Amino acid sequence: MRLAPVWGGIALLFAIAPFPARGQEASRSAPAPTVETTVEAGEAASEEPRRRLYKNEYDWPGTTFHFGVGLLLEYGAYSQDAESRQQLSLDPGGGIRDARLLFRGRFKTQRPLSWSLGYMYDHSNRSWHFRQTGLMIGFPELKGNLFIGRTKEGYSMTKVMTGYHIPTMERSPALDAFVPILADGIKWLGYLPGPGVFFNLGFYTDSLEESASFATYDHQQVLRAGWLPILDEKAGKLLHVAVMGRNGEPDDGQLQQRARAEANFAPYFVDTGKFAATHALTTGLETYYRDGPWLFGAEYNFQDIDANGQHPRFQGGNLIAAWIVTGETRPYNVAGGGYFTDFSPKRPVFEGGPGAWEVVLNMSYLDLDDGTFQGGKVWRVTPMVNWHLVDYLKVQMAYGYSVLDRFGLEGDTQFFQARLVTYF
Repeated sequence: MRLAPVWGGIALLFAIAPFPARGQEASRSAPAPTVETTVEAGEAASEEPRRRLYKNEYDWPGTTFHFGVGLLLEYGAYSQDAESRQQLSLDPGGGIRDARLLFRGRFKTQRPLSWSLGYMYDHSNRSWHFRQTGLMIGFPELKGNLFIGRTKEGYSMTKVMTGYHIPTMERSPALDAFVPILADGIKWLGYLPGPGVFFNLGFYTDSLEESASFATYDHQQVLRAGWLPILDEKAGKLLHVAVMGRNGEPDDGQLQQRARAEANFAPYFVDTGKFAATHALTTGLETYYRDGPWLFGAEYNFQDIDANGQHPRFQGGNLIAAWIVTGETRPYNVAGGGYFTDFSPKRPVFEGGPGAWEVVLNMSYLDLDDGTFQGGKVWRVTPMVNWHLVDYLKVQMAYGYSVLDRFGLEGDTQFFQARLVTYF
């Protein structure tokens, strides 16, 4: 492995990361972090910034009404060695990575009942489609909630989180290859505060919209269960451990596993091509530890496929370390599925402060080679900085170094990425 560019990028990252002056030390002591125990339709997408750009929630007869907007603007450039240029062609460029309109509300009923409607532009498919849309019914007597509609399947924390809140530029290539972003069906979310156990169980089908890009399975069932052996709000400490499983029947008896290398405007780096398959089982383990402004996490996944007498196993995951230099703590929602959300800067730029600065190091790996299936292997190391100017506006800057093993070659690619994120 050729790691010289990686260490150079890491050194540059820490060189430009801001360190508060001595007079700012008191403000670095973050208040007791919040562990959210409520959930509404839309789940992670319904998380609201503490500071708002304008009034966007109203009290109507029978229901509240909230509207929001999200926009991701991104640019990427690349540097390839000779082998990488033989494997694939990369051109600098960017544009709108994601744009979405979000609407939600709470009905004024005795039983908790909320609704959500999301409409999104997907750059990958150059099209608009409905996102998390449906009804959430609360069952406090059963310590849970039932969602009916279009939603995240509930596999993996970073897949559950909205893409606007994850500390990295993109989710890991393994998750993009193995798990569709959305599904239509029903999902039960439960939380037992005594033992600190949470879980979700979902059943999905593509009967409503087979043509959607995410409708790659006829039927799928998903289970994720987690435990919080450490949950100390006063000290800001939290340990999250979860296991997940996903059982699916590929659409039309065909499956294709492919992923980009954490750069949405780049082509697919690894790709099995379409092949006959009757069943896919995805399993994974994840763990995260938060200690105030520090966050460490790891996840690994396997996908076992029945493919006309062959049984390939693909695998991949990621490791992440993140430090909020200015002292904030990333909040965590347990009742809504066990995931972290975005945080609020203590001293926003528009109030005369430095904003919040977060330094991140992410390492990912994906292997789509097994037997006669040769989709390729890719790993990437990404040091990056996130600058949160205010709750609803941040800038992300990343350097990435990856090695692709495919077509009998090992190609090195360097990534230079920037992104503007706003949501309110």
